[in-house]
Amino acid sequence: MRLIRFGAPGAEKPGLIDQDGTFRDVSAFRHDFDSLFLGGTGLQDLQDWFAKNKANCPEVPATERLGPPVCGVSKIVCVGLNYAKHAAESGMDVPTEPVLFFKATSAICGPNDPVIIPKNSEKTDWEVELAVVIGKEAHYVSEAEAMNHVAGYMVHNDYSERAFQLEQGGQWVKGKSCDTFAPLGPALVTRDEIPDPHNLRLWLQVNDEMMQDSNTSDLVFQIPYLIHYISQYMRLQPGDIISTGTPFGVGLGLTPPRYLKAGDVVVLGIAGVGECQQKAVAYSKS
Repeated sequence: MRLIRFGAPGAEKPGLIDQDGTFRDVSAFRHDFDSLFLGGTGLQDLQDWFAKNKANCPEVPATERLGPPVCGVSKIVCVGLNYAKHAAESGMDVPTEPVLFFKATSAICGPNDPVIIPKNSEKTDWEVELAVVIGKEAHYVSEAEAMNHVAGYMVHNDYSERAFQLEQGGQWVKGKSCDTFAPLGPALVTRDEIPDPHNLRLWLQVNDEMMQDSNTSDLVFQIPYLIHYISQYMRLQPGDIISTGTPFGVGLGLTPPRYLKAGDVVVLGIAGVGECQQKAVAYSKS
């Protein structure tokens, strides 16, 4: 299944993308796509319910805003430097263990919402990433069992303010957690829809110029190992997100570096998972 949420920010309703590509309102199912839904039998229950009630599920107008496909996320765990060429362009060694950092859940927004360039920012950068959504609590899990804890996948643009992240001391979280810095979607694509998440093209354009174009086959640490590894240090809850890292082609790695300015349009996608876009706007107090 491909799950969506649509409507105004904070008032999204659950929906799904039918096999013919039609967006359907499934709010009559009466369950939003949160940790209780993902951690229980929600996915199967929804599939069974939709098979019987499809005719009564209204089509979602194309003009509707898409929100993040999941809600109530307890944490976003990001993996840094998880593509070798990206580590090289960042001037850093390929890590021998996963580099982990958090991104505030307050950064989550819809897949096509504007990205707000933060106040005093001059180095807002882009990063297309495959996001893994946890569907079953994971704590001290083995690598062999890890994929049984995956609900599905989303596109994530791990926006980063490089000066906040790298030049102002402390941890990376400051440069990763600004409002709108975690657009997710357009859909949560369930695990059964993606036979091999380690062979997916992912790409990103800025103003129609291709900046990133790679494949998840180049991940330094693959998804089963990441889930296993992270679960040794923290309990992963249903709905939690692991963002698996970005390939080469970020603005920081260009010569000279290049960063977003108001009016720029970022379009990105992952094969089989979806496409989205964000327009950069300047911070405004209003």
